[in-house]
Amino acid sequence: MAEGYRDLIVWQRAVQMSVALYRLTSDFPREELYGLSSQLRRAGVSVASNIAEGWGRQSDGEYKQFLGMARGSNLEVQTQMVIASEPGFGDPVRGKLCNGLSEEVSKMLVALMRSI
Repeated sequence: MAEGYRDLIVWQRAVQMSVALYRLTSDFPREELYGLSSQLRRAGVSVASNIAEGWGRQSDGEYKQFLGMARGSNLEVQTQMVIASEPGFGDPVRGKLCNGLSEEVSKMLVALMRSI
């Protein structure tokens, strides 16, 4: 059992995903700075943040609720990645990394929620 949220592999991967999203969106067109770029960054940060906040809650029910919010934010990331890929925003190699991390986080969140 993890001693803290930083020991959770799902949290570590979510942080990696968030950093990867920042790198990906740094190549987006300037006019997307306050649009899709900002949306992706905020959704990515929300995944790791909700995992951490849920860990700090006092009950399994609250923890599971925050994991559910993290999962929702992760699905936002996946949807926004599809939208960004259509006009060809960002480096495809970085996009593939982001998508892979998001898929991994998704599977881990579902497994963690089922274990609670």
